[in-house]
Amino acid sequence: MKVFWTKTQDKKEHEEFPDLSNDTEYSQRLQYLGDKQQNCTVRLSHVTLKDSHMYYFRFITDKDGKWIGKSGVTLTVTDLQVESPERVTEGDSVNLRCKSSCALTDRATFIWYRNSQPLTERRDRNNELLLQSVRREDSGRYSCAVDGHTHISPEVQLNVMHPPRNVSVSISPSGVIVEGDSVTLNCISDSNPPAEISWIKGGTIVGSGRIFNISKISSDDSGEYKCKSINERGEKNSDTVTLNVMYPPRSVSVLMSGSGVIVEGDSVTLNCISDSNPPALNFSWFKENEPSAVGSGQSFSALQSGRFYCQAHNQHGSQRSDAVTVHHVAGRNVIVITAVSGGLFIIIIIFILFIMKKQRSVKAEDHTVKENDLYSDASQSVSVHDKPLSEPDSANDSLYASVKPTKLRGKTPKSRDTEEIQYATVQHHRKTETKRAEENAALQRRSTVQIVEDASVIYSSVK
Repeated sequence: MKVFWTKTQDKKEHEEFPDLSNDTEYSQRLQYLGDKQQNCTVRLSHVTLKDSHMYYFRFITDKDGKWIGKSGVTLTVTDLQVESPERVTEGDSVNLRCKSSCALTDRATFIWYRNSQPLTERRDRNNELLLQSVRREDSGRYSCAVDGHTHISPEVQLNVMHPPRNVSVSISPSGVIVEGDSVTLNCISDSNPPAEISWIKGGTIVGSGRIFNISKISSDDSGEYKCKSINERGEKNSDTVTLNVMYPPRSVSVLMSGSGVIVEGDSVTLNCISDSNPPALNFSWFKENEPSAVGSGQSFSALQSGRFYCQAHNQHGSQRSDAVTVHHVAGRNVIVITAVSGGLFIIIIIFILFIMKKQRSVKAEDHTVKENDLYSDASQSVSVHDKPLSEPDSANDSLYASVKPTKLRGKTPKSRDTEEIQYATVQHHRKTETKRAEENAALQRRSTVQIVEDASVIYSSVK
C-alpha cells in the first residue's frame, strides 16, 4: 500500500517513521524509481557530505503489516573541499588547498574557480593555490575540481580585510538648497569589515551612521561637512563638502547717516540693511500712503519729510523694513527714527540745547553793538580845534587827534567788523612844556562840557 525511505529506526509509539520525501532537505533531490512489489530503488541527487548516513526502506501492506529493513544501507560521500583561512589582511600571502578523501593518482590536475569562473591560468598538479600579497580584488568565493571530473567542491569565501578607502560624501538632492528643504548626506566607504561612520561639521561630531538626514534645513545648518570611516584596520576622512543654504531677505532695517541735525536744503541719506543668501541686489524705497516706489538702490536721499521704508529682494523672496520718520523744522531737519514696534531712537533735547545756545549768542552780539554805538558817539563829540595849534614842524611828530568811523553801519556783526575807518591827522610844532599843558587843559575842558550835554555818552574824557 505504501513504500518510502527513512534514515532513522527510532520513533514514538503510535507514530510513523519520517518519510524522506516529506523532509525539506531531501524532497527536491529525492526520486523513487521502484515499484510496490520488489523494486525499492531511490535516487538522491546533489549529494553533499551531510548526506553521509544510514538509510532504511519501509513498506506497509493491506494485511496490517508494517515492515522495515533493519540492516539498512550506508551511504558514504567523499568530497573535494577547499581549505582556506577565514580572514586575511590586505598584503598577506594566502595558501588555498583543495582537499579530497578520494584516492587520486599523481597525474591528477586541479582546476580552481573564483566566483564560479575558472582561473584558467591556474591548472596545477599541486592541489594548492598560492596568493601572494593579496588585494581586496582577491576577495571572493573559491572552489576546486579535478580535471576530467564534473564534480566541483563547495565554495569557500576568502575575506580580505582592509582599512577604509575611497571615502566620499554625496548630497541629495543636488543643486541649490533653499531654507526649509530636506537634505540627505550619504557617506560612501570601501572597507572590510564594514566601517562605523561619524559626521563632522566644523570639527564637531553632529551625527553617526552612513546616512545623515537634515529635515527642514535652516541657515544655521550651512557649513562644511565630512564623514569619518573607521574599522579595526584603520580610519579615513572624506573630503569636505559645503552646504550653502539659500534664504530670502530678513532682518531688513533702515540706518541713517549723519548727526541727526541737517541744515535746511540738504538731504538725509537712508541705507537699507538686510540679511539674505544670496545677498540682496534689488532695493525699493517707499513713502507711506503712496502706492508706487519713490526710489531704488541700497541708499536713498530723502528731500522731504514723511515716513519712509525699504524693501529688499533676492531670487528667493523679499521683505520690507520698519518705517523711519523724517522731520523738517524751521531751518533745520530734525531726524527721528521710529520703529513700528515703538520707541524713539533720537532725543529731541539735542535740538532744544542747540536753540538755547543760539539765543545766548544773539544776546551777546546785541550788547556789543550798543557799546560800539556809544563809543562812536563819544568819539564824534570830541573834535580838534579848527585852528592849527602851530606851524608843522616835522612828519615824525604826527598825532591822531580824532578817529571817526563812517556813518554806514552793517546790519550784522560780520559786516560791522569790516566797516571803514577814517583817520584825521594833525601836525604841529613842538612847544614848550607850559604851553602844551595849557592847550591840553583847554582841550580837556571842552571835551568834558560836550560829553556832559549828551547823557548817552559813557566816556568822560579823551586823552
